[in-house]
Amino acid sequence: MDQTKMTVEYLQYLISMYKRILDEVDVGVHAVDASGNTVIYNNKMAQMESMDIQEVMNKNLLDVFMFKENQSSTLVKALQDRKETKNVKQTYFNNKGREITTNNNTIPIYENEELLGAVEIANDVTKLERLIKGNITRKGTTRYTFDSITGNSTVMKDVIEGAKRAARTSSYVLIVGETGTGKELFAQSIHNASSRFSGPFITQNCAALPDNLIESLLFGTRRGAFTGAIDQPGLFEQANGGTLLLDEINSLNLNLQAKLLRALQEKTIRRVGDTKDTPVDVRVIANINEDPIDAVTNNHMRKDLYYRLGVVTVFIPPLRERKEDIPLLAQLFIKKYNDLFQMNVKGLSEEVKASFLEYDWHGNVRELEHLVEAAMNIMMDDEELIEYSHLPYQYRSKLHLKERNTPSVSVDMFLKDGTDMTTSLKEQMEYFEKSYIEHVLKNNDYNITRAADVLGLSRQSLQYRMKKLNIKHE
Repeated sequence: MDQTKMTVEYLQYLISMYKRILDEVDVGVHAVDASGNTVIYNNKMAQMESMDIQEVMNKNLLDVFMFKENQSSTLVKALQDRKETKNVKQTYFNNKGREITTNNNTIPIYENEELLGAVEIANDVTKLERLIKGNITRKGTTRYTFDSITGNSTVMKDVIEGAKRAARTSSYVLIVGETGTGKELFAQSIHNASSRFSGPFITQNCAALPDNLIESLLFGTRRGAFTGAIDQPGLFEQANGGTLLLDEINSLNLNLQAKLLRALQEKTIRRVGDTKDTPVDVRVIANINEDPIDAVTNNHMRKDLYYRLGVVTVFIPPLRERKEDIPLLAQLFIKKYNDLFQMNVKGLSEEVKASFLEYDWHGNVRELEHLVEAAMNIMMDDEELIEYSHLPYQYRSKLHLKERNTPSVSVDMFLKDGTDMTTSLKEQMEYFEKSYIEHVLKNNDYNITRAADVLGLSRQSLQYRMKKLNIKHE
């Protein structure tokens, strides 16, 4: 084979290999020639800058990207000063005006003392900065107060009263409730009723990000801690003087929970890669969507962290345990969507109201709101009541299935001995509720956790009912 042909083929092979490698590395690579025209631009860089590769290749970078008045391109600076720079944070804009923030190592490239161009190795910090900015709710912008909470049931009034008492102190708070019960509503209400109301209110869902990013986000980073790390305050520092809400705290891994516990106990944080502690004045409110005792038992939560966070614990009951609030909540959502949709719906039909009171509401208050919204989306402008036919098919099918699976029984089976026709419904229902709870407790050897699971209640809700009905724990 011709030697020249072999050389060309080998060079093509090498170029293909280099290109594949550049596109697989998890850093942005952008190289320009001595005139500032792009000659190398990998996939990661294109992703970071929200650009198509063809929009950048073979073009002068100053024709594609824009820089603030007090900043210049680190690549251009490398060509001009002919010096290497490391860990330089740079904020600039792509050709669509989108802001990008990177941390760069920039190197001029020579051959026999002749400047050939420069290459930039960049790490994306835009996502982290957006998360920090997006999670901060400054004073006066939290929407909810205790007046925003709807509920006239006894259990809900007790929960609201307990949360109001918690707002008077600076103790940590653990809010327990199923998905859709309104945990953040309570957290914001506690913040707004506390002495910290004028400080920042910051929220972070602990299940939304990988552990390594969550740690940097919470505690901040020190320049050089890892590739691309810059001096960046975390959410604890950002929340100084205010409240930090950690949602789904049980999703954090146990090692990270240990670091969180240290921060709560010492009231200091240590940035990732730092050697010194920084004092912080932050009230932490944590949300959890499972019974904390179960979370500890199942190794979803450290026992010592539970004891530290659970100084004040607020248990929000699921909607199925406060069904008397359903008509009031439904009316609230009807008003909300009347305003949004410019409609004039008056309320629920009797059939719909009865079905709502019978339904189990596994999605809680959030499910009720979505159901009202869905029904109003298919109503005619002149209709004033939400009828059964307006409800989504999946809801109606669930209810019918439940009706088919409900056995036919005689009323006499449930009557208290000696009951006559003058006994009130409330007295009879309390008798049956007490009898059934005692039956389940006995069958489970009076184990509260197992009995609560059979009854479909939280431990705390079962204990509340036992106290109310004077059921003894044997």
